[in-house]
Amino acid sequence: MEKQRINTGILSFGMSGRVFHAPFIYTNDNFDFTAVVERTKKTAKEIYPDVKSYDSVSDLLADDSIELVIVNTPNYTHFEFAKESLEAGKHILLEKPAVDNLDQLEKLSEISEKTGKKIFFYQNRRYDSHFMQVKEVIESGQLGKIIEAHIRFDRYNMELGPKEFKENSQYVSSGVAYDLGPHVLDQAFSVFGKPNNIIKTTAINRPGSQVPDFFNFHLLYPDNLQVFLTGNLLVADPQPAFVVHGSKGTFTKKMVDVQERQLIDGMLPNVPGYGVEPEGSEGKLVTVDGKGEKQTSLLTAQKGNYNLLFDAIYDSLRNQAAYPITIDQIKWQIEALQAPDFSL
Repeated sequence: MEKQRINTGILSFGMSGRVFHAPFIYTNDNFDFTAVVERTKKTAKEIYPDVKSYDSVSDLLADDSIELVIVNTPNYTHFEFAKESLEAGKHILLEKPAVDNLDQLEKLSEISEKTGKKIFFYQNRRYDSHFMQVKEVIESGQLGKIIEAHIRFDRYNMELGPKEFKENSQYVSSGVAYDLGPHVLDQAFSVFGKPNNIIKTTAINRPGSQVPDFFNFHLLYPDNLQVFLTGNLLVADPQPAFVVHGSKGTFTKKMVDVQERQLIDGMLPNVPGYGVEPEGSEGKLVTVDGKGEKQTSLLTAQKGNYNLLFDAIYDSLRNQAAYPITIDQIKWQIEALQAPDFSL
C-alpha cells in the first residue's frame, strides 16, 4: 500500500521556514513540501523547484490540496493565522511562542475540536542532542533522586535584533523570555512535569532595549526539587546548558547540538553526519558509590534529530498516535511566561 504523504504549506520563508521547516518536510518521506507564502522575494523555488509560491496566507489556505499548515509568522500573528488555518480545514503546526495568552489557546482548542483539525506545537529543542542525553541520564536513575537542575540558553548579542516584533514592548510576546523561554520551559516540563509554583525574574541590560534580555524561572516541585531556567543575551562565555544534581551524582552537559548551524549552512537532515556532535562534546557524569568514592565518566550523546518531531506529526495524523507535546504543557508554558515578575 502506497504511503499517504502529507501535503504541507509554510506561511513564511524567513529563517524559521528556510532553516527549521522546509528542509524537513522536503526530505522526510512522510511529507510533501507543497506551497509557501512569499510576499516579496520569491526565493523558495531556487532551492525547491516544485514548490508553489503564494503571495498571501489567504491564497495558500484556499489550496485544497494542502493538509497541514506551518504557522511560523511573527509571534503576534500566531493566533489569527492559526485560527484562519483551522477554520480553512487545515491541521496546523504552530511555532513557539504558541500564542499570547490562555484565552487565545482556549479559543484555538475549541476551533480544533469543532473542525476536527489538529494543533501540533513546534518544540524542536526536545530533539537537541544535548537535551536528549540529559533526559536519558535523568530517567536512567544513575543520579538517584534529582535535587537540583539548571537549564540555560545563553547568547551574546549586545545590539538590538533586526526583528522589530521581538524588540518592541508593545507586543506581548517580545523579549528573550518569549524567544528562548519556550525552549527551556518545554524541556523542563517534558522531564519533570508541572511545577507547584513558579518564580519569574527578568531584566533589561542592553542599551536602548525596551524588552528583557535576561530571564530566570525558578520552578518549585514536590519533594524539594528545585529547577532553574535561565536565558541571557549577554554571556560572552556560555555556561553549561545542563547541570543536574542528584542524591547519587551530577551530570553536566554543554550546549553542543549542531543542527541549527548545519541547517543554516545548507546541510539537509538526510545527509550523513547531520546532528552528530563533534568529538570532545561528551557529557560529564560523576557518581558516588556506597563507599563514598567518586567515579567520573564521559558520555557520548545520540545524534540530534528534529525529524523526530515531524515523524510524530505523521504518526498522529495517519496512525492516531499521541503527539508528545501536549496542549497542557503549552498551557503551563503560557502561565509561566505571564507569571508576575518578581524583579519589578
